[in-house]
Amino acid sequence: MLVRLTMICNGATAATRRGSFPLDEPLEPRSLTQAKAMRGTLRRADRAWTAPALRARQTAEALSLDASVEPLLADQDHGSWAGKSFEDVQAQQPGDIAAWLTDPNAAPHDGESLADVGRRASELMDRLMAERGHTIALTHASVIRTAIVHVLRAPLAAYWKIDIEPLSITDFRSDGRRWVLRACGVTTPKSAKPLRP
Repeated sequence: MLVRLTMICNGATAATRRGSFPLDEPLEPRSLTQAKAMRGTLRRADRAWTAPALRARQTAEALSLDASVEPLLADQDHGSWAGKSFEDVQAQQPGDIAAWLTDPNAAPHDGESLADVGRRASELMDRLMAERGHTIALTHASVIRTAIVHVLRAPLAAYWKIDIEPLSITDFRSDGRRWVLRACGVTTPKSAKPLRP
């Protein structure tokens, strides 16, 4: 295997805990503490990337990663739903929520569809396949889920069957021709010993 991609989901925010569509909010203090506890448990990487959102950049900093911003790692743009709870949007726009949950091409008003996120994740992985070495990417559950769907060549409907927890690690490997999913949703226990490079 020539290429390794380790995707780490950003830590939780207050919006995450409330079940709201995210804004560009900071990590909650507990997530910062948990991310700092993971320092030294990650394998050495040739490069580290982060999504542009504050919560992803803060997670990278807490992990002591010198990560450059990669726009393709951005979370799904929820448009006019950003900052609102799922329940409120469902009560006000039940048809739009139903479409979003069943049609990968449906998008929140002024937002991005799941198919759009999938195209971004596929583009990133196709580009990365040509690069040797290990990349750590701090991103969001939406990007990790669509990356898994891409690698498994599953329909986008499978997206809703994948649960990615905050600060979980998903690992992919490639021989330069295809990707394989090596581990999904791995969390580092607090008592874990540092992994060797």
